[in-house]
Amino acid sequence: MKKIYTSIVLALMAMLICTSCNDEWTEEQFEHYIAFSSPLDSKGVTVLYVPYSRKDSDGNFRIGEGRSNYELPMIVSGSTTNEQKITVHVAHDPDTLNVLNVERYQSRTDLFYQDMGQGSYVSFPETTVIESGEDVGLLDISFDFRGIDMSKKWVLPLTIVDNPSYNYQSNPRKNYAKALLRVMPFNSYSGNYSGTALLNYIKGDEGNGAILANTITGYVVDENTIFFYAGTINEDRTDRANYKIYAEFSGGTTGGVIRFYADNANLAFVNNKEASYRIIEEMDAVRPYLMRRYIIINNIDYEYTDYTSVPGSSIVYSVKGSLTLERDINTQIPDEDQAIEW
Repeated sequence: MKKIYTSIVLALMAMLICTSCNDEWTEEQFEHYIAFSSPLDSKGVTVLYVPYSRKDSDGNFRIGEGRSNYELPMIVSGSTTNEQKITVHVAHDPDTLNVLNVERYQSRTDLFYQDMGQGSYVSFPETTVIESGEDVGLLDISFDFRGIDMSKKWVLPLTIVDNPSYNYQSNPRKNYAKALLRVMPFNSYSGNYSGTALLNYIKGDEGNGAILANTITGYVVDENTIFFYAGTINEDRTDRANYKIYAEFSGGTTGGVIRFYADNANLAFVNNKEASYRIIEEMDAVRPYLMRRYIIINNIDYEYTDYTSVPGSSIVYSVKGSLTLERDINTQIPDEDQAIEW
């Protein structure tokens, strides 16, 4: 008899478990909160790569050079499909960016991220609709990068707005209803170049060896021009804007020449040789859909003066060598910014 009762109890427990499992497929287990799809990196921002000019499939500008857009996903959380039409309100959020700047850099205002939402570089609609039966909506952000100074660290801060009259609630978890977008426009030549073949010498003291930087970043100026920071100067230097060296590319899809120049007379910039570049494209042997594009800059040979590192003194540097940029491009994805494996 005891065995019979035990079997009955076990059978009832199994039925309850099965019923519970079945309910998980039909009943909402969480909440339908609204959140941005914008995971933060170690610096507290979401890096967003946006083409300097958005082009169509024929390579023509969609709305003109220097103008682009990005569709930022907004997600409805939960274990079941959203069954209502939701109008999500989005607003510029300078307060969150101010908090990030103070917590990360404290009184070092020279290192603060700059608010992109306070200028003329960006616009976005106040509302975005997520349709019934859909769990993702896209906030279409428009950019006008013409004249942008990429020596500044641009961030677009956004927030999902709550109101009792709205038919949704933003996700209460930290950062989910906020987006801090570190916007990085790119063109065909910008990006992180390998700097191990670019030698930096103190002029007149070349015998004591060269200074190297593993990575040299090229920032967008316009469709065919980028700038580097002179020598081994990088984004962490507070007076970096004084040390911009421009590189204007002229040529075709396989290579051409580069004009190096500077617009700060205090640099005493001298270009000793005309630089050239070549582009090599090859398909990956393991992933045949992946194309590797290399941009190799040769014959770099210039001089500049560092006039701020040592108060009251100037140091002349000689920079010689080459730079190489590698981009891995998924040829199965039509949108360039999504196809590049950043």
